Order: sequence, then structure tokens, then C-alpha cells
Amino acid sequence: MLPRPVVCALLALAVLALAACGGPAPLDGTVRVEQGELRGLLDGDVLRFGDVPYAAPTPRWVPPRPPEPWTGVRDATGPGSRCPQTAAAPGVPHATAASTDEDCLTLDVTVPAGTTTDARLPVLVWLHGGGFSAGAGADYDPRRLARAGLVVVTVNYRLGPLGFLALPELSGSGAFGIQDQQAALVWVARNAAAFGGHPELVTLAGESAGADGVCAQLASPAAGGLFARAVMQSGGCGAANVVDVIGPGTGPVGDTWKALPVAEDMGETTADALGCDDGDDRLACLRALPVERLVGAPGYWSPAVGTPTLPRRPSDVLAQAPPVPVLAGTVRDEGILFTNAFLPTLDPSTFRTLLARAAGDRAREAGRAYAPGDRSPSRAWADVVTDRAYACPALTTYDRLAGRGPVFVYEFADTRAPSPFAAPAPDLADGVVHGAEVPYLFDLRPGPPLTAAQQGTATDLVAAWARFARTGDPGWPTWGDGGPVRTITAGAAADVPAAEFAAAHHCGLWADQT
Repeated sequence: MLPRPVVCALLALAVLALAACGGPAPLDGTVRVEQGELRGLLDGDVLRFGDVPYAAPTPRWVPPRPPEPWTGVRDATGPGSRCPQTAAAPGVPHATAASTDEDCLTLDVTVPAGTTTDARLPVLVWLHGGGFSAGAGADYDPRRLARAGLVVVTVNYRLGPLGFLALPELSGSGAFGIQDQQAALVWVARNAAAFGGHPELVTLAGESAGADGVCAQLASPAAGGLFARAVMQSGGCGAANVVDVIGPGTGPVGDTWKALPVAEDMGETTADALGCDDGDDRLACLRALPVERLVGAPGYWSPAVGTPTLPRRPSDVLAQAPPVPVLAGTVRDEGILFTNAFLPTLDPSTFRTLLARAAGDRAREAGRAYAPGDRSPSRAWADVVTDRAYACPALTTYDRLAGRGPVFVYEFADTRAPSPFAAPAPDLADGVVHGAEVPYLFDLRPGPPLTAAQQGTATDLVAAWARFARTGDPGWPTWGDGGPVRTITAGAAADVPAAEFAAAHHCGLWADQT
């Protein structure tokens, strides 16, 4: 094999020769999109364009507005501002930077160096996680996916109450962050070709809340035709109320998909707490508040259902979802992260109380299935959260989506995978945590390094995701009667029947909750 510098030099000569002979021109760092010209940055084997506005500066709680043109060449060599969030980023400990900049509706584009203007590469649009309250597209460096032949777009969207506040008098209640994602997809459709991308070959992908965003777009009438494939990692279309699963008794305010009246009640309670009482000027009062007071407002802010953007719960309309190929999966021990964050020191009595509350008339059966044994009560509870909130609802989602198009299913089960989050308590450190597969696809900023063996698994995952974006097939068997689930472990993968996966996660116990 030739040394890397020699290969790069030969590729550069080939590009020059192609241009001299009148062939397609490679991107040279300056690209013209609909609003004007962008100047990006050549970063080794990728070309980056950052801080690209896909919408105009948008007032609070107004749908995203079309982007404004500019004159001259806009500098696109750095990432855009994070949407407003606190420094304590719940659910995304690797993303701890606070922000108060409301002019944040931007995206970053990464393409392979040497891409020609007519390359028509598949486009992958990435929605970040963070519980709809934290994170940014720039936390994820997509270099490896771009090197695999993709144009990768990472998106910022409004978060927390700025993205999901609902009030009776507010048009668009509870859906502004979802509308932002749709505006980004519209921008990609209109401008992907400028980066050598194929505007009709767009894959919408996300992890955790980002996967919930993908599901929202599958269910939203306004997103029809904006993407050709979907990837949902550790999130999506399940019916489970995840916050209530973590701590039974939370109620509907913890639901990812809040009925509009629930979301409006939450908005009114928040407005009252912020000193903006009921009345004609309540919205004006909220719009005048310093952004720091809004981003600190407590509660799980998430999409409202029963709106023009999301008329119904996604789990209720999967049979009518667009017939696009779907790649979806979970991590083996999702619940460890959330148990470590909220219930790290459960005593046996509290564990039994929570389990009885969760299982109802099946409490005795659940007690046998999840008996701690030589584990701590918190570790046993983490398994309950994994199964009720992620693994078992996912099976229902796969079955419903399989009637619309090919579905490819995985469980990431590499026990050697480094966590992208802070280390859990010692009794919770034996599993594969929520988000563990993300560093195998992206270089997180900052993030855990991978060993040489893990890099091999990462290479396989990147190749599968890129193949799916190109062809709609990652190279795995499709989901059908009986599965299978592609189980990914260190340096290996195996196809597991759905019944075996369901038994491992005690899904028979939770069948009426998924």
C-alpha cells in the first residue's frame, strides 16, 4: 500500500488533470447556495462549511422564517452558535457549554475533499440528542462518515421552552423545534447539490432526542418528501412515557409526546412561575424576559401532539408513515445512564415499590424477572428502564414500520464500548450505556478515544450507515416475522431472533405498555 501522503498527492494531481480536461470541477472551498457564497475550510481529507443559516433570525415562538440573502462571501469556517441552553446539559455531559444566543438556526456541512460539483453523493442530515434541552450539531464531527462518501449535515434547532413552549394563545404551540428541523430539511433539498449532494437521496438520522425528532418527521404531514431514508438510534416512535418509566408517578408532563392540553398547562405554570400572569400581555411578557430565565425553566420540554405539525402521536400513525427504508436500534443497557442520573442509590424497599408501581398486577412476575440477586437495586432498576422505555417499545415500532418499507434492526452490545458520558457509579458500570454507539460513528467534541479493536467495529458501523444512506440497505437481513436483530459486539455481529431479544428484555411483562 502506498503511503498516505503519496496517495493524497496522486489524488490532487488527478483532480487538477480532470479540471484541465474540462471535467467536473472539484469544490474549492467556495460554494454558492441560494442566499449567496460561502467560504469553507479544507480540513485534511474533508471540506467543512459551518454556521450556515437555514432560516432568518427568528423571534421567540415564531415559525422559522426563510433565510435571508447576503452580499459578498460569507465566512463559513467555524460552527454556529449553540441554541440557548444551560451549562449543566442534562443527558449530554460531553456538551457542557452554555449559550444565550437565540440566532442559532444554522447547520454545518461536511463533504469529502475533492468532491466534484456533480458528484450527487448521498446526504445524511443529523439531529443531535440532549433531551430536547441541550446539545448542538457541532458536538458531532462527522469526518468518518464524510470519508465514507457522504455529505453530512449537522443541525441546530431550538431547545427547551424556546423550542417547545405551548400556550392557548400561541400559534404553533409546542412544535417550534420540530418546525426548525423541517426548515433545515427544506434548505438541504434546495442546496445539497451545491455541495455535490443528491437532493433526492437524503437520510434523516438522529440519536436519543434526535431519533425522536426523526420519528416526529415521519409522523408530520409537513415533512412528506423531505427525506428518503430514516435512522433512529436509541429513540423514536415508542408509546412509553420515558420520564415516567424512569421514576413512576411523574405523569403525563414527562411524556415525550405531550397532548396539547398537557403542554399548555405546563406552559401556563411556567409563565406564572416567571411572573408572566394570565392575560393579553402574557406572551409579550415572556418574549421580553432575559433568555437566561427561560433556559433554566424546569420541566421536560418536548413536542406537543394535536397540532398542525404533529396532529397525532407518532406511535398511532406509523401505519401511515412514508414508505421509506428505516435503520433503527437500541443499546443493550440504555437505562444505566438515567438510573445513574436520577436513582443511583436505590434501597431494596424503594426498588420493590417502584417495580410494583410499574408492573401493576404483574408485580409478582416482575419481582421474579428483575430480582436483584447479587446486583444492586439500582442496577436492577436500570434493566427495568431499558426494557420498558427502549427495547420492548422498539419491537412494536419495528413491526409497525415494517408494513411501510424495509426495516433493519440492531442492538449495540459491545461491553467494551467507552461511555460518552461521565463514569457511572461502580455498581452501574457493567453495561453498555445509552449513546455508546455514537462515538463509533462520530468523533465527539470532546469524546472518548477508541482502541484499535474498537476502531475496527467503528469502521464496520460507518460502512453500514453509509451503505444504508446510498442504497437503503446496510447489508443486513430485513426485519420481518421473527426478526432478526443484528447484535453488534466487539469485533463481531450476530443475527438474533426477535423472540430471543424479547425474552432477554422481558417484553412479555410490558406488552400492554409499548
